[in-house]
Amino acid sequence: SVGFISQSGALCTAVLDWSLRERVGFSVFVSIGSMADVGWGDLIDYLGDDPHTRSIVIYMESVGDARSFLSAAREVALTKPIIVLKVGRSEAAAHAAASHTGTLTGSDRVLDAAFRRCGVLRVDRVEELFDMAEILAKQPRPRGPRLAIVTNAGGPGVLATDALIREGGELASLSSESIEALNRFLPPHWSHANPVDIIGDADADRYIQAVEVVANDPNTDGLLAILTPQAMTDPTQTAERLKAYGRLEGKPILASWMGGASVTTGESILTSANIPTFPYPDSAARAFLYMWKYSYNLRALYETPHPPVETEESLERHALAGGIVQKARQAGRTTLTERQSKDVLACYGIPTVPTSEAKCADDAVSRADQIGYPVVLKLLSETITHKTDVGGVRLNLRDAEEVRRAYQAIQAAVSQKAGPQYFAGVTVQPMMLRDGYELIIGSSFDDQFGPVLLFGAGGEMVEVFQDRALALPPLNTTLARRMMEQTRIFHALGGTRGRPPVDLGSLEQLLVRFSHIVTDQRGIKEIDINPLLASAEGLMALDARIILHDPAIQEEELPKLAIRPYPASYISSGTLPDGESFTLRPIRPDDEPMMIQFHKALSEQSVYYRYFGTMSLSQRTAHERLTRMCFIDYDRELALIAVRNDSDAAQAEIMAVGRLIRLHGTDEVEIAVLVADSFQGKGLGTRIVSRLMQIAHQEGVRRIQAEILPENLRMQRICKKLGFELRHDTENKVVAAVVKL
Repeated sequence: SVGFISQSGALCTAVLDWSLRERVGFSVFVSIGSMADVGWGDLIDYLGDDPHTRSIVIYMESVGDARSFLSAAREVALTKPIIVLKVGRSEAAAHAAASHTGTLTGSDRVLDAAFRRCGVLRVDRVEELFDMAEILAKQPRPRGPRLAIVTNAGGPGVLATDALIREGGELASLSSESIEALNRFLPPHWSHANPVDIIGDADADRYIQAVEVVANDPNTDGLLAILTPQAMTDPTQTAERLKAYGRLEGKPILASWMGGASVTTGESILTSANIPTFPYPDSAARAFLYMWKYSYNLRALYETPHPPVETEESLERHALAGGIVQKARQAGRTTLTERQSKDVLACYGIPTVPTSEAKCADDAVSRADQIGYPVVLKLLSETITHKTDVGGVRLNLRDAEEVRRAYQAIQAAVSQKAGPQYFAGVTVQPMMLRDGYELIIGSSFDDQFGPVLLFGAGGEMVEVFQDRALALPPLNTTLARRMMEQTRIFHALGGTRGRPPVDLGSLEQLLVRFSHIVTDQRGIKEIDINPLLASAEGLMALDARIILHDPAIQEEELPKLAIRPYPASYISSGTLPDGESFTLRPIRPDDEPMMIQFHKALSEQSVYYRYFGTMSLSQRTAHERLTRMCFIDYDRELALIAVRNDSDAAQAEIMAVGRLIRLHGTDEVEIAVLVADSFQGKGLGTRIVSRLMQIAHQEGVRRIQAEILPENLRMQRICKKLGFELRHDTENKVVAAVVKL
């Protein structure tokens, strides 16, 4: 049931040899080399559709077409685990891989971010590839990182604990009820904590009693059973008793039967009961953490984010930002001034400290008098972006004389270190005296994945501490929170050492808006907000830097974004004959609550016509199902929803849904439409199908097809009116509708 793909032919022969010895079979076995005429997206799509493949294992040296890989992996990972061993973590290994495949390998940290984004599990060792494929197929995914350990020896328990904590897991804290229950039957000198050391003389009864208590503790997310062969130990009998726990509800169980010949039979019993076994406890702990990381990354795909806060006014301001960028590129510049950079941020609703420009010392004093003391002076330059490096920053200036001296000092320092031609004056800003955290938010350009976002601890020591996380744009609030959670500074933002907490919801929204700058303004190559001051009083960008792509490069010549952003250009509006106005737009992940209400209002007939059978409301509104329908890849699938306009956003409702689903590897799509009963017969279905046809043409689609039930006459009339050819398929008992574009 494992599909194996490798870019190394030599590794393929070794794996085949190993599989014969271990009696491991494969549903598909593919060696692809340099991938001159096939991509990862094609292969993952193929295995995703293969009914004989339950998990996909990949040895990867290069990614190739990043968008194709991410698009396919994200879709398939929701139903089949994808485990990747991507070589090239070190610079030397990356160079060797690139030389071997003739393809750029990309930054390793960016690859990690990409794998997280699409729900792919990355492992570090060859043996972990197949271990994790087996484990994820046999055991439920953990709901958290808390592992409980039951062992008959202290040392192995400590080994497992060290590996668990080192890899970012947590040792579960047993409840007082569990401790009390264990006290009733364990010797007085047992560990009285997790790991639960049941002592070396434990027989099978004691072992299983301890497992029973720990497995039922609500504070545990998984269980590791460790056994070492000792005088009173019966590995075979203990395994025979333990196999009854092979499928705990929502909790994986792993085992480490340490030893040689004496534990072989017990290992076989556990393996037959779908309990993965490991020769060493630290390997088992690592496997549990891999399971948790896999579950954690998938959960980000399932969680419903908060809706974006967008208005017509904000969209107009986005266009103003584009004008600033375009004007600078037309002038042949590759750098925006600090003032222009902050203006771009402000157009996207990111708060910035008020900034004035001064061309002489007297002008600087005048600006400072207007702002109010204390103030900050910074170098104004169209070329120098790291102002501190050339002595271009002076802080906490308290009067006019200090401002005058600071202006002169900056001018002298810049002239000496860079040259007088790089000094164009200064910017004057109020000195922010808030007690807060200095953060950095940025974006840089990766040759393979395009723009990559950065979040972490900021300030002058940002490159020293290197507390940062990467992610691919665009973000929603869920993905923004996940990005922040990867950093150490995140734990301080909740409030520490007497400091009040930062509004994390506002910080999430700011990150989302920042990601929109990156996806909207393709002329931007790099952005830094450093520092972003975060405090209980709010968020404020104190400094900003924007670098532009070479003006000689046209935006259409730049690599595509690795993940297609929300296609806002497909938003339109309309009015029904009865005067009801609506907005027709691509669906978003935050539309899930509205989709639930939409399905609640559907009649049984409408459901039958759309799904060719009965489907209960609970099935149609299951969170996992609706997530896949709302959190879509706009390359592979595009869903339009007609939303009834209402001045009260809380009263907005979905009137109809239409979908284009691209058939893998073709320029053909399948179309499907569902209109709420209360809006049927008003021309809305025709409007949606017509709009979907326009979009399909823009997307390069050559052929649209649909399957319609013979009794669904209304949908047949719509298709015929719009130019579809209808044909009765008697074998499948449907009407096939086809139109060529």
